[in-house]
Amino acid sequence: MDDKQPPSVTLKQINAYQFDLHFADDRPAIRTDEPPPLGEGAGPSPSHLLLAAVGNCMSSSLYFALSKFKLDPKGLTTTATGEIGRNQAGRLRVLSITVDIRMGAAAEGMVRLDRVLMQFEQFCTVGESVRQGIPVTVSVFDGAGQKLK
Repeated sequence: MDDKQPPSVTLKQINAYQFDLHFADDRPAIRTDEPPPLGEGAGPSPSHLLLAAVGNCMSSSLYFALSKFKLDPKGLTTTATGEIGRNQAGRLRVLSITVDIRMGAAAEGMVRLDRVLMQFEQFCTVGESVRQGIPVTVSVFDGAGQKLK
């Protein structure tokens, strides 16, 4: 990420809880919305976007770490799940996030995989930032379904 150009997004309200997110002039907007009964569910909710950001960042960090050692995961499939509940004041909050990353490749024969698994989360800008306020648990599975982390 370029530190000279900090990330920025512009939100334009379309209707009630629907907003179009504009990331740059040359990129298509993404419509967000709250689920019923507040909104119409016409797009991902802010909670979905938070989960997507954490899951995407963790996946990118894992891929980067694997590629540094010339390891091919044969594709990554990531599921990020949020636990939504009420805090002590009765307000809805994201209480925790669980990220499951599944590699297409088997772990067998992947040299230095243990080192990758110990370090990759530390390089995830979004996940580590969110983790300061919300517990984030990350698991990694290989293509054979073996839990590696």
